[in-house]
Amino acid sequence: MNERRRFLLTLPFARIWLISFAATAAGFQLFPTVPLRLRELGAPPAASGLFLTALTFGSAISAAWTGSLGDLFGRRRVLTGAGVGLALFSALYAVVEIWWLLPLLGLAHGVVWSALLTGSSAEAASIVPESRRAEGIAWFSVASTLAVVVSPALGFQVLERYGWPWLCAGMTALLLGLALASRGLPPAPRPAADWHRRLASRHAVEWGVLRTSLVMLLVSFGYGGTTSFVALFAEERRIEPPGIYFTAFALSILVLRPVVGPLVDRVGAHRALPPSIALAAAGLALLPFQRDAAGLAVAALVFGAGFSTLYPAFSSLMLARVGPARHGAAFGAMLAAFDIGIGAGSLAFGPLIEGFGATAAWGLAALAALAAWPLLRRFDRAGA
Repeated sequence: MNERRRFLLTLPFARIWLISFAATAAGFQLFPTVPLRLRELGAPPAASGLFLTALTFGSAISAAWTGSLGDLFGRRRVLTGAGVGLALFSALYAVVEIWWLLPLLGLAHGVVWSALLTGSSAEAASIVPESRRAEGIAWFSVASTLAVVVSPALGFQVLERYGWPWLCAGMTALLLGLALASRGLPPAPRPAADWHRRLASRHAVEWGVLRTSLVMLLVSFGYGGTTSFVALFAEERRIEPPGIYFTAFALSILVLRPVVGPLVDRVGAHRALPPSIALAAAGLALLPFQRDAAGLAVAALVFGAGFSTLYPAFSSLMLARVGPARHGAAFGAMLAAFDIGIGAGSLAFGPLIEGFGATAAWGLAALAALAAWPLLRRFDRAGA
């Protein structure tokens, strides 16, 4: 059957889509509610963001390596193990009574989290036909975006009505269900006899993809800064509702990614990436000049229009450069660069806004994103 006419949403694809949704749903019930738990345990106000910082750092420094675990041991084993591991973390969070232990656990949580994210992404990429890879990645990424939209509100509601232990119990059950669903993935052969040697970073890390993923790092710098500070910006400008940026951005991803995925497959990732980078940069540059909800929503939609195309196009380009046996390592390299960019943006935006103002901070982020275009061209010429 012609791959263009084949139904993409098969049962195996639906399974990995639900696994991704469950993982993100559990995570985004936890991430926004942990600061409240830290405060309840007596943490100082400055420590409110320590858990998410530690988790992001753990994921960023490990993703380029953990991505290869699914390639070496099989994704069924890795996703099952990661689901059980994250469930154990969720159970531990329910009983921890010392506030500084939460960020320490968050660091280890980030390592397991990165293994789950890279393994599930590689499994999704292996299911879809190669000629529809960008479309498949776009549909797959809708799972996590949809979970981000609905899960924080659910987490706050459970916390308010039932308390922290019940919130953790719900996340534990969800992650154990994820592990059980992962058992339905195709079995993998036993690891090669030299698997321990292949875990060395010089073999496990996909260094070429990691270098080229600096492109994603430059764009995610503005994404990280915006995620951390746009609500404060809206509050300072008295823009109501303050969450309008996040709503518009999420809607643009949900609506556009399934549409732009097939377009990327048709025109090619090389042709799709430059306009997506330019749109992302334009969205960042527009943001500090907005003074009402409509303007903020437009800036979010412009940034979302670029960002919704960027991830499936860049992923499709990188996967074409490595064999199927290295897809997990490739996703790990991309995730590492993306997380480092988010973390750098979150850390840098505060001092930038305080020292130079919002226009300078988002202007710098826009220039960084725009610099991804010539950098991509340079890597292409060098064959990186």
